[in-house]
Amino acid sequence: MPRVPGLIPGPIMRLCTGLWLALAAGATPAIAVDCRDETFDHNRYTLCEVDAATEDLRLFLRDGNGAVLGHFSTIDRQLQERGETLTFATNAGMYHSDRSPVGLYIEDGKEEMRLVTTPGPGNFGLVPNGVFCLREGRADVIETGVFVATGPQCDSATQSGPMLVIDGELHPRFLEASTSRYIRNGVGTSADGRRVIFVISRNTVNFHSFASLFRDHLNLPNALYFDGNISRFHAVALGRSDAGFMMGPVVGVVAPLGAAATDALRN
Repeated sequence: MPRVPGLIPGPIMRLCTGLWLALAAGATPAIAVDCRDETFDHNRYTLCEVDAATEDLRLFLRDGNGAVLGHFSTIDRQLQERGETLTFATNAGMYHSDRSPVGLYIEDGKEEMRLVTTPGPGNFGLVPNGVFCLREGRADVIETGVFVATGPQCDSATQSGPMLVIDGELHPRFLEASTSRYIRNGVGTSADGRRVIFVISRNTVNFHSFASLFRDHLNLPNALYFDGNISRFHAVALGRSDAGFMMGPVVGVVAPLGAAATDALRN
């Protein structure tokens, strides 16, 4: 069909209209959290990859009155009162029945719980465990012994366990033939601290399979287990926000209100 002078081609018109709508909603340029489904070694996973140098990664536990936030919807509602929104989130570390953290928890420079360095019961105590540490422009999974030795100054941090991958090696207690299979979630980080990948399994997996995903498929040198049965994801890019019982610590990516519209245009 011949091009009619003065008419704007359809794709350009749609792009311009989309950008106008995003700007009208108050959107600012933002690099989208890259969420996708992948299969590795016959197991299915959902991954959300974040660039820690460009995205606003935060930890959440309590509101301004000290009450546990507990749900993605509650966190997002609090953020929206400030002109922000939660584009991605997942549970981030183990907690007691009152939702207080089992191990180290620092949020915006304030420590609520100290670092636990001794072995103990359950998955958390299956040493080596580790710390997910947020600093300016980077995020790192750090084995607890290394954390003690190096003393990194984390703006925010959450301790969990066990470590899945430690300097390129799987946790020594993981067995390939283990029959302990659950829905699991965790996080892995690159050596430079920029590449952060959060993962939740879509079918039950054992520790060995879950850890192998981070090392052999995602090529991440360090990875940390967050939890099993209660594992949940909130991912605007996927139209997903898992509901359930109240959670303890949560890690999430925050963007200005309207940025989600910009991300939707990219997809």
